[in-house]
Amino acid sequence: MTQMREDIKKPSKVWSFTEASRALLEFGIFYPYKFMSRLPKLGDGHPVIFLPGFLASDKSTVPLRKFVFNLGYQVYGWGPGRNLADVNNLDLLIEKIENLYIKYDQRVSIVGWSLGGVFARQIAKARPHLVRQVITMGSPFRGISKPNNAKWIYDIMTKGEGTNVLCPDLLADIPMPAPVPTTAIYSKEDGIVPWQFCMEEYETAIHQNIQVRGSHLGMGVNPSILWLIADRLQHHDDNWSHFTPDNKLRDLIFYPSLKRV
Repeated sequence: MTQMREDIKKPSKVWSFTEASRALLEFGIFYPYKFMSRLPKLGDGHPVIFLPGFLASDKSTVPLRKFVFNLGYQVYGWGPGRNLADVNNLDLLIEKIENLYIKYDQRVSIVGWSLGGVFARQIAKARPHLVRQVITMGSPFRGISKPNNAKWIYDIMTKGEGTNVLCPDLLADIPMPAPVPTTAIYSKEDGIVPWQFCMEEYETAIHQNIQVRGSHLGMGVNPSILWLIADRLQHHDDNWSHFTPDNKLRDLIFYPSLKRV
């Protein structure tokens, strides 16, 4: 269980000012990380859709989609261009999920980065019977209207209205968990959004929070996240279980929240 505190503030200036440089470093590590691309093709071919973060487009998820495609899955971008936080895109995405389900006769996994993860959870709530699982990466679903280092852009785009333009019922529903297996990935070194807002309030048999190390902008090329996604996508809704690293070294380096006692 994670307690929400009202005094949670924006990420520290140290993490914020170093976001870009740390993301570049992670990108530099990603391409030499050749053994990741040589993982066995464990995928069952089910469709996986990737939703980008605020102001980002499908270009931001290209490395991640290539990696997942090489594992043996059918991968899709979200489609509507840049993610400008337009809630009207939810209807378009729900329709896309419905079409993918019909095409493959399999439930769809949804991977959402930052605001994309907020959308992913809402889609899963609307069509849980079509969604195999949700994976969120640095998604502030528990504090969408709280202080973060991207909110000022959203405020400008909405002429100062911010999240006031959202339906109150939707705003109240966003923190609620989706009724499908969900992995919420967060980093305490996130320089964009407070990591505390990126966690499910309660972990259950189908909801798990996992801490990784790294920046917010580099999550799409973070090797520990790629490894985690590769593991999670192998699970069906009927055999989904919490992720457990297989050795103490990986516990300590990659997934500190899962550190063995």
